[in-house]
Amino acid sequence: MGIFAGAYHLGSISTVNEEEANTFMSEFEELVLDIDAFGIFTHNTAIALPMFIPGFGVGWGIFSAWSTGFAFAAIATTTPILDDIPPLTILFLSPFGLMELTAYSLGISRSFILIRAIFKKTNLKQFIKPTAIEIGIVVGLLLAGGYLEFYMIELAQEQGMQMPGLDL
Repeated sequence: MGIFAGAYHLGSISTVNEEEANTFMSEFEELVLDIDAFGIFTHNTAIALPMFIPGFGVGWGIFSAWSTGFAFAAIATTTPILDDIPPLTILFLSPFGLMELTAYSLGISRSFILIRAIFKKTNLKQFIKPTAIEIGIVVGLLLAGGYLEFYMIELAQEQGMQMPGLDL
């Protein structure tokens, strides 16, 4: 969790100029235009599952965290009201943020455990069941988180607030 949060924070404090932010926002708005809860779930699952790949998953997780933080920085550049919100609060204080953080951390951790076992030439058979259970937990967390995130976005839009999603 610390590695993911640290990489996210580094991305969120990146300097994003106005042109980069506007380009990002136009691409982002097109991406999320017709997204629903299942679309959020599918997107987040496509990010999370590669995190279980031994070794690669650690790097992928760090990159995903950094790019999500960078997305926050880009959104904050075009949405001044976000200047007063510390980026890590989105991650740690939103229910769906905690669900996603937990899911991604499980994938990154399992990737590290598996690559370590490979280097130690440990029989990988013993890791099949725990890995399958963790994948199930990740899918469950992301499914619930996707529906919760969609509900919160819909609720914010009904109340006239602009709440762009922060997932890449």
